[in-house]
Amino acid sequence: MSIDSDRTAPVAVEPVVVGTGPVAPQDVVRVARDGVAVQLSEQALAAIGESRRRIEALAADPKPVYGVSTGFGALAVRHIPLELRQQLQRSLVRSHAAGSGAEVEREVVRALMLLRLSTLATGRTGVRPVVAETYAALLSAGITPVVYEYGSLGCSGDLAPLAHVALAVLGEGTVRDADGELRSAAEALADAGIAPVELEEKEGLALINGTDGMLGMLVLACHDLRQLLRLADVAAAMSVEGLLGTDKVFAADLQALRPQPGQAVAAANMTRLLADSAIVASHATPDCTVVQDAYSLRCAPQVAGGARDTLAHAERVAGYELASAVDNPVVTLDGRVESNGNFHGAPVAYVLDFLAIVVADVASISERRTDRFLDKARNHGLPPFLADDPGVDSGHMIAQYTQAAIVSKLKRLAAPASVDSIPSSAMQEDHVSMGWSAARKLRRAIDGLTRVLAIEALTAARALDLRAPLAPAPATAAVRDALRTQVPGPGPDRYLAPEIDAAYHLARSGALLTAAESVTGPLG
Repeated sequence: MSIDSDRTAPVAVEPVVVGTGPVAPQDVVRVARDGVAVQLSEQALAAIGESRRRIEALAADPKPVYGVSTGFGALAVRHIPLELRQQLQRSLVRSHAAGSGAEVEREVVRALMLLRLSTLATGRTGVRPVVAETYAALLSAGITPVVYEYGSLGCSGDLAPLAHVALAVLGEGTVRDADGELRSAAEALADAGIAPVELEEKEGLALINGTDGMLGMLVLACHDLRQLLRLADVAAAMSVEGLLGTDKVFAADLQALRPQPGQAVAAANMTRLLADSAIVASHATPDCTVVQDAYSLRCAPQVAGGARDTLAHAERVAGYELASAVDNPVVTLDGRVESNGNFHGAPVAYVLDFLAIVVADVASISERRTDRFLDKARNHGLPPFLADDPGVDSGHMIAQYTQAAIVSKLKRLAAPASVDSIPSSAMQEDHVSMGWSAARKLRRAIDGLTRVLAIEALTAARALDLRAPLAPAPATAAVRDALRTQVPGPGPDRYLAPEIDAAYHLARSGALLTAAESVTGPLG
């Protein structure tokens, strides 16, 4: 799990074949993060060639056709003569490659390229086969065009990001090679034996009209969040145990009274994680005076479950989009070339915003559990701040501050981008989705959630150690032991930032979840 994986050369595995149906989400992750190569199917090449013949016929027609023989956006009223049409397509790409800001992560650009290639492979865009083959060649060679943070409004496609990729296909602009070195596109393509493309009618437009950037980030986010929600159950179970909570509230018959599917999964996970806990058993007696646990413990499955159900909706939307051919104009199955509005990113933008909301809330309830550990009035007999010598030592006091700072940031990132339309192109494009912006903030939010859950697990593991000689459940003990490979147990105050960072990397790599599942088996 990573939002900014290291740059690596393509690995020696079977390539992902594009053009036999929608690209699978797991293949997006493999190409984006693992550098897996791609190839076009014969079926795709045939479909591309067939639609290209239709575009070439229209190019010779005196009747104006948008994107083929006209300008773009608000300039679509101008008919472009035949001798200027190659220049038209080059000018479109060059002028739209207008991004600014920080360089976008390699995995995002590779996902964007794969998804644009997937649309080209449908044969609905009218490009020549050589254009699609060049995209496949760049991906397989590990050449990644430099794309910048700002430039997409999420309507008419992720225009500037896609244009920077198209610019590299022309042999212009800058790229990162397979070793991550910054080079001119012309030089990198020449070294890889890839000829730059001379764009013809419709092709520049076809390369920049799509939701591919926001969709790629959505697919990667869904992959990461599905793992993080299992980790949230693990951290919550450790906190319930360390705070002397009960597992009875997670019983299947109680969850069935409210048949929310995600809630049932989260509760079942927590029941399995807490199985055979001597700590839980120690206070599950008639003389226990605690009637109910706090909401942050008792309602953990309701929050993580609601997040799961929202994620399932986002995955459905991503699936629909992966099956789409997004371009304008588009070549229909019966050979018509029609303008449309399918490039509008609203469906993707909405679920990106929805996910930012649930990420913030899952992090918020995690921080509340951590805070309970540190308050001697609420932690059922543990030392203040889990300190070795309270007063001399501060224990995990400021770890919770770090959590709180992240959670506050996540709440700000949860403000929706999709309601913030700004008109453009002389009011021709008068309503936009801001889906790219929604995706960019969700990536930051997922990284923040990873850090918050890591701190909860780190704090809960310290509390479990302090409950000795009572033993935790085998599953939670395995997570505690995984942390102990990098972070020592309770003792006098130490430099805390490296310990938090170690826990973060264990969470981000999936090591903490793997440790739990080594006992429970795969969690839901």
